[in-house]
Amino acid sequence: MATNVAVIQKPPVLLERDETLDRMLASIDEAVGVGASLLVFPEAHLPGYPTWIWRLAPGGDMSLASELHARLRENAVDLDGDTLQPLRDAAARHGVTLVTGLTEIDRRYSGTTLYNSVVVIGPDGRLLNRHRKLMPTNPERMVWGMGDASGLRVVETPVGRLGSLICWESYMPLARYALYAQDLEIFINPTWDSSDACLATLRHIAREAGCWVIGTATAIQGSDIPASFPERDRLFTPEEWINVGNAVVIAPSGEVVAGPLNREKGILYAEIEVENARRARRSLDVCGHYARPDIFSLSVSRSPLPPVVFSDD
Repeated sequence: MATNVAVIQKPPVLLERDETLDRMLASIDEAVGVGASLLVFPEAHLPGYPTWIWRLAPGGDMSLASELHARLRENAVDLDGDTLQPLRDAAARHGVTLVTGLTEIDRRYSGTTLYNSVVVIGPDGRLLNRHRKLMPTNPERMVWGMGDASGLRVVETPVGRLGSLICWESYMPLARYALYAQDLEIFINPTWDSSDACLATLRHIAREAGCWVIGTATAIQGSDIPASFPERDRLFTPEEWINVGNAVVIAPSGEVVAGPLNREKGILYAEIEVENARRARRSLDVCGHYARPDIFSLSVSRSPLPPVVFSDD
């Protein structure tokens, strides 16, 4: 059975969570209107990827970095709260599966630490999975904490078995293999990397895993940064492309079937046939007949790693 995919790379309202949610809901209505049943948003889309970290000086911009981080924290998503309820309601109302990146705040323990997370919302509105980025990349480590493997899971949905790694996690071969070994059919890579190297990696993953691959960054220009952003005009110019997007859909053969959608703030549509993933693994199944468990082994600890465990009398 064919699945209609919508890969949404429209810009958020950076550091404005509620306004970004409104834009997401409008994009969902638009995509559903053309028949999409799997909708994918980029890395850290809610409330926007902290692109300023690649531009600030470590010492001289310390005060600005502190202010921006505070605003990111204030607009982060608490998954124990009701922030995502509008998206969950939209998924249930339309009967679609949603995948989105977000900045998550840990309210349960520290009340402060942020994580780069991706969530899967099912067509009944339930939160099916939350994966926290295992290793933030370069200056991202000044923004997000390291996640554990409790969300390193493939989940069953009406559109197929979905698994996700965030951005450069796609370069982690053991993390990839942990997903492959869970009967992965659709690999989703919300990312900030819109490079040719990233596209080559995603094509390799499709071929290696025998699965469909969906990737997208955010298409955003300097003119999309809201006026409320501190020192906006020093950090960005209106006409520059901060990120070109490059949403893409890749078949299990490694062939690009849609995109890359370059320098376009829009939605990439594609029709995929999940059965093709299983057919692709007839000749190469890296977790089946092409594996050598007598030589290689992989052990993954998916136990949550809380910072403290209280034992009450």
